[in-house]
Amino acid sequence: MKDADLTEHETGSATVFRGKLLHVKRDTVRLPDGKAATREYIEHGGAVMIIPVLGSGELVMERQFRYVMRRHCIEFPAGKIDPGEEPLATARRELLEETGYVAREWIYLTTIHPTVAYSTERILVYLARGLEQRGSRLDEGEFLEVLQLTPAALLELVRAGEISDVKTVMGALWLEKLLRGEWTAGPALP
Repeated sequence: MKDADLTEHETGSATVFRGKLLHVKRDTVRLPDGKAATREYIEHGGAVMIIPVLGSGELVMERQFRYVMRRHCIEFPAGKIDPGEEPLATARRELLEETGYVAREWIYLTTIHPTVAYSTERILVYLARGLEQRGSRLDEGEFLEVLQLTPAALLELVRAGEISDVKTVMGALWLEKLLRGEWTAGPALP
């Protein structure tokens, strides 16, 4: 079966909710068999995630309370791309704001789509090396703890289910593959 045989075609669209972070949409579509269906989804402007690696090989991580989950989560630094902002600029800004670090070397790794069934969100993943501490500048209302973990400790937290954030789990996978030499990263970015 060709891809075109599975394609759904939009026949109508409505915005259900327009918020600061995301918008909820309800579209009607024509299915491959010609029938109609409804698709509800979230429009999201995109984000970045940074895998910051210290000279020691330890990783710079964050622990923060995630209200929706009602628990504290350990994650890689990440943040929303502002309208008109280049993703690498977002990554540099978020790393400094949240952790206080700047990086000499930036390498784009991949783009992930964490919830393809109901969100347009994409997360560009960067590896950051050559870190230097400059002091964090958290946004108003943002509270987090910066910590350092070895790659082995990160993988154990993922295995144990203590880290379930999909972007951080994917970052752990990428990092493990890079450290084992099984995958290669792209060229460093300026």
